Order: sequence, then structure tokens, then C-alpha cells
Amino acid sequence: MPLLLPNPSSPLPSPLRHRLCSSSSSYAAAVGGFLLRSGHRPGPPQLHAADSRVVLGCGLVTLDYLATVDAYPRPDDKIRTGELQISGGGNAGNALTAAARLGLNTRVISKVANDETGATVLSELSEAGIDASHVIISDGGNTTFVYIIIDKQTKTRTCILTPGDPPMVPSDLPMSSLSAALQDAHQMKIPILVDAEQERTKEELEGLLSLASYIVCSGNFPKNWTSIPSLPCALLEILLQYPRAKFVIATLGEKGCMMLQRSDAGDDSVVDAADIEVVADSLKLELHKDDTLPTCISSKTMRLSARGLCAILGRLLIGTAEVIPVSELVDTTGCGDAFIGAVLHALSTEMPPEKMLPFASQVAGIKCRAIGARAGLPWRSDQRLAKYL
Repeated sequence: MPLLLPNPSSPLPSPLRHRLCSSSSSYAAAVGGFLLRSGHRPGPPQLHAADSRVVLGCGLVTLDYLATVDAYPRPDDKIRTGELQISGGGNAGNALTAAARLGLNTRVISKVANDETGATVLSELSEAGIDASHVIISDGGNTTFVYIIIDKQTKTRTCILTPGDPPMVPSDLPMSSLSAALQDAHQMKIPILVDAEQERTKEELEGLLSLASYIVCSGNFPKNWTSIPSLPCALLEILLQYPRAKFVIATLGEKGCMMLQRSDAGDDSVVDAADIEVVADSLKLELHKDDTLPTCISSKTMRLSARGLCAILGRLLIGTAEVIPVSELVDTTGCGDAFIGAVLHALSTEMPPEKMLPFASQVAGIKCRAIGARAGLPWRSDQRLAKYL
């Protein structure tokens, strides 16, 4: 999922708008008409980041059906759900909702069908304060929806994605159009954040990553992408592969996160480079394991390398996750999306990485206290975020 961070609120830059939205031009009136017919429901007051940046997301928006069960069923079991909720979902919709609640001006490019599910998806986006005027409405097909089974005993979930017909953006957006749009964004010096998930082919994802200013991924992605079992070494390889990327972050759930940041300033005259695995092990020893709130520790800026890999000038950061009491932990659905929404806010307000990682982990931790990907997302006024803002 690419997310763009254009400069202060204005219409999409014309080359970018043309590239991404030309296929939806015939739907423009239908989108506007649909939103007008559905009406505007009053929502929470709009909160704006200090620099009024706009975040444009291109990705999946869905409807989630969330069922809680006492324990995940065994084969041929028949069980009852304790609770059923219906909520907006999809990685783009979730991350943008998190960013909107934190005060950013958010917009989305995606696709829904002209059905009841699509209407609900658009209504939830609107209520969240996300500009959905660039969402394509298809006359035929079905809007994507997801079944999510939440195991109350293990606090884990199983997701069953029901593909839409026609498929939703970005999977059906021609790669040439998306790449051309992101090239436009890069030429206009618009930062691009890529949520790296292996849902596309390797060739397609390589095209996105090659244009990324920032990369965020799950803990499994670096190893799977590079075939390097060591996480620090795999992060190093990713930054070597994609020189435009300023940092790569791997989220590790309850184990926190790890970030490798490229540096343009520092002493590059040192001949010997530090082994990134040794640096990572050293940082882990310095972490305060008794802290219940998220923390972060960083190496100094140095040349970092690994056996068989070239060196880069940068620094390694390790962040911890909030230790959530079992009685408060409800659902981890959408934690990664919440983390990305907070990173978007941090980038837009020029928050330093040492503050950004604990902030993003705190937002994700707060989200875990409610069912679904969006219900628990905090507003900027939440006192639990006060020390970061």
C-alpha cells in the first residue's frame, strides 16, 4: 500500500491526479452523487497537524465482520460466537483512519462496488474524516469484505478475505499506471511510504519499493524478501537494494519493532564498519525490560555492515511495545495499520525517530483494547498520547 505525503492541503497535483484517477473519471459524478445521497453524519471535530500535510493512501478498503469465540474451533466443531461486530477495514482505510484521528488531512484512492457493503464502507470513511471523493464505484460486482474470528483465549485472530468482483485497488490498478503516478510523486518531491506486503508479485513490489521514501513491513517480510535469516542483516540488505529509502521499519508485535535509518550526515571516514548484528545485540542489552510503556534505544550514526554485505552510513533503533495487561487485551486486528497511521503523523510533524517508534507503538497498543481495526484507535486528544505530542 503506497501512501503519499503531499504538501499543504490542495487538490491532488495534476499529473498525479491524472495518472491515478483517469480510470475513475466516468465515475466522478456517481461518487459525488452517492455521497450526497447518503448524507453527512456529524462526527468528531477535525484535528489538524501543525503543518496541515495531506496524506493520500492507495490501497484496500473493506467491511470487516468480527466474531469473538471462546476458543478457535477444531475440525467439524459447531460453536457460537460471543459477539459480532461490523466495522470498516482494509489496510489503507485503517491506516488513514488512524492518521485522521491524529489530526492529518487524509484522502484515499480505492474501489468499491455499487452495493450495500460499498455504501457502508464509504459512509465509514466519511465519518472518519477521510476524503473518499477519489474512490471508484463500480456498477457491477461485489465490494470486498472480511471474516475475522477472534479467539478470546489466545487473543489471536484468523482473517478470511472475500475478494471483491471486480478486485479492489491496488491489486487491479495497472502497474504501469501506479508506477507512473509514483514517479510523478517522486519528481514532485512528494515522500512515499510503502506498506510492504507480499500480496503482489515480486516484480510489482520491487517497482513500488524502488520508489519508496520510507518502508514499513511486518517482522517476517525482511527474511522472506531477502532470504537472510537475521533481521538486522535483512534490513541492511533492503536499504542497500533501495537507495531512495530513508528508513525501513519491521514491526514485531509484542516484541516491539526494529528500524534501520540511513544517514546523510556523519563521519564516513571511518574505514572499519560495525557489524550490524553485534550492534543489535548490544542495543537489546541496554533496553529497560521493566518498562511497561513503549521505549526506544538507538545506536550512534556509524558505518553498519554484515558479512557478505556492503556498508551503509546510518543507525539502528530498537523499540519496545506496550506491556498490556491480559484483562485489557481484546483484539490485535489492524495493529500494524495503526502503527503506520502513527508513523505518517510522526513524519508529517517531523517527529524524531526516537520519539516516533514509542509513539507508534503506543497508538497500536491503545488500539488493542477494542474489537476491530478502528474502534480502539485513539484521538489526538487522548491523554495517553500527551507526552508524545
